[in-house]
Amino acid sequence: MATINETAAVEIENQQPEQGGRGIVKRKPVFVKVGDLKPGTNGHTLAVKVLSSTTVLDKKSRISSSFSSRPGAANTRIAECLIGDETGTILFTARNDQVDLMKAGNSVIIRNAKIDMFKGSMRLAVDKWGRIEVTEPASFTVKEDNNLSLVEYELVNVAE
Repeated sequence: MATINETAAVEIENQQPEQGGRGIVKRKPVFVKVGDLKPGTNGHTLAVKVLSSTTVLDKKSRISSSFSSRPGAANTRIAECLIGDETGTILFTARNDQVDLMKAGNSVIIRNAKIDMFKGSMRLAVDKWGRIEVTEPASFTVKEDNNLSLVEYELVNVAE
């Protein structure tokens, strides 16, 4: 006959999910479409094509990078890239090393992206917790007549 402690241990073992190598259970990515993006949301994973990339800031630091407190702080680069899929397009703000990946014609997978609001319109961005991967060319055609960054939003306070 099993003791109470042995029975409880077996029940606990049966309830715990299987875990991978380092004890981290990874979720399968849920890909969303550009047309489904909404203001103030984050954690998006998208497969998109880069239609165009325009550099808006390429600032060289006056201080030599050897004196800089953090590596890679020598210059700041920001580019606005028009990206899209078969449901629409949106402007993506690429920063520093991301600019090199976001070249016109590339197909990329963007992970853990967030929606930033800039002058009332939506922009997609990836911070240090996200990732951009260049992939093989995508098979879809981009719907260019539905640019979500052209829709202007206004914050309205509702009085109760």
